[in-house]
Amino acid sequence: MYKGQKIVVVMPAYNAAQTLRKTYDEVMAQDIVDLIIVVDDQSRDETVIIAKSLPNTRVYSHERNRGYGGNQKSCYRLAMEAGGDIIIMIHPDYQYTPKLIPAMASMIGNKLYHCVLGSRILGGYAIKGGMPIWRYVANRVLTLIENILLRAKLSEYHTGYRAFSRHLLERLPIEANSDDFVFDNQMLAQVLWFGYTIAEVSCPTKYFTDASSINFSRSIKYGFGCLQTALTFRLAKMGLITSMIFPDNLKH
Repeated sequence: MYKGQKIVVVMPAYNAAQTLRKTYDEVMAQDIVDLIIVVDDQSRDETVIIAKSLPNTRVYSHERNRGYGGNQKSCYRLAMEAGGDIIIMIHPDYQYTPKLIPAMASMIGNKLYHCVLGSRILGGYAIKGGMPIWRYVANRVLTLIENILLRAKLSEYHTGYRAFSRHLLERLPIEANSDDFVFDNQMLAQVLWFGYTIAEVSCPTKYFTDASSINFSRSIKYGFGCLQTALTFRLAKMGLITSMIFPDNLKH
């Protein structure tokens, strides 16, 4: 709990057997997390077996692989059904440090923000943590274009470390979003669409063999998806098109 608000950490899992327990241990070491929810997307390793052995953890398994975005949809729905007031997503691959959970939770719990990101770019941690140069350059170019089209000033849109208030999650039409990796980008664009401010904290990261990462071809697809999302956002703001992910009747 944080000031009487229930904190639920969600982990969208896929073949995370090698790092899940280590991530879990560090999450619980923060002493403010009430519940962890692991949603497994048809892993081929022992992710589910390990997850079910962890105390204070609820484990859900998709009957079929629904994709990264589809996994997150389940994560957020289940977290709200469990009564979460502050919902924090962290990948179970131990790429992001769980030690920032108290800071991110306090920013939401004190009503300062409804959305907080753990940024790999602030503080220069991306390159220091081993992010490939080509991925770093793509991140910077995409972020620049998105900031222009979305009228925002984020250091990056592509982090998988995010915290949300229940208030915000209840208002986002995330079911209209993609089930693929671009879901992350669409969700942040929706936050901005409804007029909310996105906060960022500097986050050390690690890149290693067991850390999840999409391949080059999927990265290209994701990049074009991000550009399409930002362009759709701008055209919808101008009233030139309509979009299911940016509905007029739900503006903040």
